[in-house]
Amino acid sequence: MSERITSVLNEERRFPPPERFREQARIGTWAEYQERYRRSLEEPDAFWGEVASELHWFEPWREVRRWNEPFVEWFVGGTTNLAYNALDRHVEAGRGNKVAYFFEGEPGDRRVLTYKDMLRETSRFANVLKAQGVEKGDRVAIYLPMIPEAVVAMLACARIGATHSVVFGGFSAQALGDRIADAEAKAVVTADGGFRRGAVLPLKPAVDEAIARTGDVVKTVIVVRRAENDVAMEPGRDVWYHEAARHASDVCPAEPLDAEHPSFILYTSGSTGTPKGVLHTTGGYQTYTYLTARTVFDLQENDVFWCTADVGWITGHSYVAYGPMLNGATQVMYEGAPTHPTPDRMWGMVERYGVNVFYTAPTAIRAFMKLGDEHPAKHDLSSLRLLGTVGEPINPEAWMWFRRVIGGDRCPIVDTWWQTETGGIMLTTLPGVHDAKPGAAGVPFFGVEPAIVDVEGNEVPDDEGGYLVMKRPWPSMLRTVYGDDDRYRNQYWSEIPHVYFAGDGARKDADGYHWIMGRVDDVVNVSGHRLGTMEIESALVAHEAVAEAAVVGRPDEVKGQGIVAFVTLEGARQGDDALREALRAHVASQIGGIAKPDAIHFAEALPKTRSGKIMRRLLRSVASGEDLTGDVSTLEDRTVVDKLLQGS
Repeated sequence: MSERITSVLNEERRFPPPERFREQARIGTWAEYQERYRRSLEEPDAFWGEVASELHWFEPWREVRRWNEPFVEWFVGGTTNLAYNALDRHVEAGRGNKVAYFFEGEPGDRRVLTYKDMLRETSRFANVLKAQGVEKGDRVAIYLPMIPEAVVAMLACARIGATHSVVFGGFSAQALGDRIADAEAKAVVTADGGFRRGAVLPLKPAVDEAIARTGDVVKTVIVVRRAENDVAMEPGRDVWYHEAARHASDVCPAEPLDAEHPSFILYTSGSTGTPKGVLHTTGGYQTYTYLTARTVFDLQENDVFWCTADVGWITGHSYVAYGPMLNGATQVMYEGAPTHPTPDRMWGMVERYGVNVFYTAPTAIRAFMKLGDEHPAKHDLSSLRLLGTVGEPINPEAWMWFRRVIGGDRCPIVDTWWQTETGGIMLTTLPGVHDAKPGAAGVPFFGVEPAIVDVEGNEVPDDEGGYLVMKRPWPSMLRTVYGDDDRYRNQYWSEIPHVYFAGDGARKDADGYHWIMGRVDDVVNVSGHRLGTMEIESALVAHEAVAEAAVVGRPDEVKGQGIVAFVTLEGARQGDDALREALRAHVASQIGGIAKPDAIHFAEALPKTRSGKIMRRLLRSVASGEDLTGDVSTLEDRTVVDKLLQGS
């Protein structure tokens, strides 16, 4: 890595919290935030001990934190259970009839599950696992569509002390097999299939193929009936869940687990070679996700919360399965594509369920922008009071569209930065406290001490780009890479001395707000200037003709790297040479000639995974004229890449 990343984005707009929101917020003053943040750094044991005490513990901890760089333990000696805190605690408090999930399947089927329902289903599922020989400490792979049974299976594992490894249902059989083998999963929970864009996505055949690659690791496969598609069942190994559940009790006491008991392994997306399993434990993770969900989303007793993430990703773990449930929140869960069968599907659901807090990804927001304002305009979105973004930096123009069209210029937006490895939100604005700046992730959450540094670990001045690091441990941080402590140490703690290196470039402005400039791997080095691709993409999307953009680098004999932009246009606009030049001039006027793209490709769509991530690796191959490499099985639409190759 070289010393600096040149920051070129300039954004001056800011939006204070509406006074009415501030008056009712859980934290509504700058002074309260500052006092709690100061205490979280100066008295971390007292601060986190008080938060953890709001949850249930079978045995109290002896020590809040034990730090032996780069390894940490939280709530040493304490025993607790994630599922108990997410379910039993609320039922025992008399809130069992509160709705936990409004579920809607892509075909239109609907279910309502209360906390009492979820406790009963989780206990039954836990007993099915136990009947199949799953014990405390075993690993269970979960490969399901976005249906309530996915969360139930996760909570059932947590209830009995099995470690779950959720694999996103869009991953290939090979990727699934690699993860099963690395975790040595004793059991797999899957479904016959799920629904996606009006078709059945078969899952069980992929499980069969994956298991064939892994020898005799898997002893049992539990299959949930969802899509009614025909599947092969292997006698002695495969079990229909609905049949096994008929014979299972709906009472299963929660297992007291050590605070550092492994709760789950989650393999980072896009990994190559040996899968990298991020390991999270129990006590610290539940404490941090409990507090972040309550505070960042300002969860109120009667809120309906909708995080659109799949549970195959960390966002679905922390802010669908665990954080909101630890707070007793009511949530919306949706199975399918956000625009099926009509482009207004999600906005109809916001209206139907009275969603108050809506948390989604910038890629989804930009896709909605491209579809046009008329679709959300068909629905009453007045129930919304808070919006949030997650997954990647959001460009300011998409942020403004989200605020204006979806939030009616009245809803604060929390733009959250965090990772699979961090377990919970690290940088954000608190909606009742901080002014929001379009495109800025915001300030540190309690207990988080970030810094922007050069490669030697020296902090850089405000508004200079550098590397985003964390200077102290926090409760929900990963404990290791599963089965490979050396890889954990080398991956996260060796690049810059004595700090956790996130892998992202960023800058901090004079107000203490952090601006994420993208992955260091995505930085383009132009004539010695290291430019964050996100800033160039933001400039392109600020042009009225552009709906979405992705920027990559390609080799250049003179400059080292040239900038190549892939652009999708608004509505029915057509790209031509005149528009290319206009866009190049626009970027130059916005952020300087050094960032002007050398080439601009117009595309009907950009290659994305089913989770909405742009596959920049493929775009780099297209830009450089190289053969496509690596796994492309998670692509939402392979024809997008084929069209790009034809046009390159």
